[in-house]
Amino acid sequence: MAARPLIVFDVNETLLDLQTMEPIFGRIFGERQAMRLWFANFIMYSTALTVAGCYVPFTDIGAAVMKMLADTRGIDIGDADKKELTEKFSTMPPHPEVPAALRKLRDAGFRLFTLTDNLIEVQTRQLEHGGIVDLFERRFSADGVKHHKPSRQAYAYVERELGVEPSQLCLIACHTWDTLGAVAAGWDAALIRRVGNDVLGVGPQPQIVGNDLNDVADRLIARHRGRA
Repeated sequence: MAARPLIVFDVNETLLDLQTMEPIFGRIFGERQAMRLWFANFIMYSTALTVAGCYVPFTDIGAAVMKMLADTRGIDIGDADKKELTEKFSTMPPHPEVPAALRKLRDAGFRLFTLTDNLIEVQTRQLEHGGIVDLFERRFSADGVKHHKPSRQAYAYVERELGVEPSQLCLIACHTWDTLGAVAAGWDAALIRRVGNDVLGVGPQPQIVGNDLNDVADRLIARHRGRA
């Protein structure tokens, strides 16, 4: 009987509540929804830079996109704003169901890891602040291979480091671009329907779709019940 897959988690928005970033955008841009525009551009330009063969650390891209959006609106981003953005991004709390759902997966025998575009020190601070860092066996950053997700190299980096085949891994994320990359790389994937995120009707599809991490955890446990 096949073993349970190793579970690899995206971090930003999947585990941590990105909506807590909205107040700083409301203060600077006059509309809280500017956060969504910033994050969408953040991901777009991290992907564009990767495709172009130009690696830039994730937090540097985030700051540059914030300034770019402000410049298009004639808004000045001061040092205090930049500091607050960095602080808020590093201290986003987990979604309410996340800690218990992670423990449920561990209690069911799953081994848990992370793979994020964040620098390892930023990811570590996020997970420590959220009180969930000890639930993961190991944490990975795309910085280790200088390719942001959904580049194939980011997923292959985890495979090499853990010494496993793609079929032995399952990504949990709330971003379709991330599950698309994982499935294309030969992994299984589970998509969480966080606010503003849903299934894309084209391309490689996740095997599991749930409304929160607790829902996804229950589906994974049921799917792999009895496996060693």
